[in-house]
Amino acid sequence: YQASVTVYECEDCDTCQYKPKCTKAKGNKKLYVSKKFIQKRSKSLENITSSEGIMLRTNRSIQVEGAFGVLKEDHGFRRFLTKGKINVKTEFTLLCFGYDINKFHNKIQNDRCRILLHEIKAS
Repeated sequence: YQASVTVYECEDCDTCQYKPKCTKAKGNKKLYVSKKFIQKRSKSLENITSSEGIMLRTNRSIQVEGAFGVLKEDHGFRRFLTKGKINVKTEFTLLCFGYDINKFHNKIQNDRCRILLHEIKAS
C-alpha cells in the first residue's frame, strides 16, 4: 500500500531542558506518524485478542511443531533414506500420508471427526 506519513515537528527545541534525553538531532525533534499503519495495527490487535483469534493462535502453535516432533520421536525418523530431490520429496510425502492416516484413525477412535480446532480451556 502507499503510505502517507504525517510529520510532527517542534517549533523550537533549543531552549528545552529535555532535548539531550529526547533527541540527538541538531535540529528540532520530528515525529513521523502513518495513520493508516496505526489503524491497521489496531485492527490486527483487535483480531488476535478476540476469542476466535486466541483459539486460532493456540491451535496454530500446536499443529506444525507437534507433527515434526511425532515424526522424529514417535516414528523414529532421523534422516532420509533416499538421495535426490524427487526421491526425498516422495519419501517425505509418504511419511506425511502415514502421519495423516494415523491422526485420522485417532480422531475416529476418540469420536472427534467433526471437530477441527481445540477449544480454549477457561481459566
